Amino acid sequence: MKKIVIASNNAGKLREFRAILEPFGLEVISQREAGFTEDVDETGTTFAENAALKARAVFEKLHCPVIADDSGLMVDALDGAPGVYSHRFAGENATDDDRNAKLLRELENVPEAQRTAQFVCVLCYVNADGTEEQKFTGICEGRIGTQARGENGFGYDPLFYVNGISMAEMTEAEKNQISHRGRALEQLKEYFENRSQSC
Repeated sequence: MKKIVIASNNAGKLREFRAILEPFGLEVISQREAGFTEDVDETGTTFAENAALKARAVFEKLHCPVIADDSGLMVDALDGAPGVYSHRFAGENATDDDRNAKLLRELENVPEAQRTAQFVCVLCYVNADGTEEQKFTGICEGRIGTQARGENGFGYDPLFYVNGISMAEMTEAEKNQISHRGRALEQLKEYFENRSQSC
């Protein structure tokens, strides 16, 4: 089975990558499992820049295929915030609950019609010898609810509603079909169809 390193240790993200990529004969391992324990400074100002920074940092250490993603929430009423700062929205050591609580406070007086938002994901793939770098972008349109609902998912999923239900109320399969990461991974899968990469 071909190995590919995901430049993350986030259990939720890894579940999503595995669910989508393993049926295609790819063994998905986290950066920690692969031996990468460093912190990569996400100094980019776009999702694409941050994804590339992470992918290249892991590749330079491990020298095998890497996929990195940078993703976040862009809320129209907040002029696109939190954007690339989604994880740091409520401070460096904040929890998902802290970030969701801050988002609800920021939107407290915003009417439903103006609570539109989108999840954005950019994947950066670096091949086995580091000579090729590809990026894939997925977007999921929705709106921010007035209360968190659901026990599945992670991050802002309990507040992000699509067609009346939150992402945290969806099954993993339902979420993968419409999510920003799922859509980016669909593009990645098409790319892999004619290529064979392994450590």
